[in-house]
Amino acid sequence: MGDVHHIFPKQYLIDNGINDKSKYNQVANFTYLDTPTNIAVGKDEPCKYFTKVFEQCKTGEYHIGNLKSEEAIKKNLADNCIPIEIKNWTFKDYEKFLAERRKLMAAKIKAYYEKL
Repeated sequence: MGDVHHIFPKQYLIDNGINDKSKYNQVANFTYLDTPTNIAVGKDEPCKYFTKVFEQCKTGEYHIGNLKSEEAIKKNLADNCIPIEIKNWTFKDYEKFLAERRKLMAAKIKAYYEKL
C-alpha cells in the first residue's frame, strides 16, 4: 500500500500559517510513500523527520522507512528530485523548497526527453 505524501506535511504548514490549500497542495510538495512511512512521518517538519532518517543509519533502529545507509538516502532524495538541504529546512524555507524541487524535476524530465 502507498500514499501520496506532502513532503512538507499539510498540517505542519497549516499550523505555521500556510493554510491556503493551493499553497500546501503544490505538486512539487507531493511524493509517494508506503503507508507505514507516511504514518511515521505524520505532521513532523522535514528537518525533524529527515534528521531521524539519517540517524537511523547510525543506530540501526528503523522507525521511518527502511533506507539503511546515508548513500541510499541521498540516492533516494536525488531519484525523487528532493534537495538534500531538506534535512535542514522548516516552513520558513517552503517557497525555496518548491523552487528547488521544481528545478530538479524539470531537469529530470528534460534529461529523460533528450534520451528518447
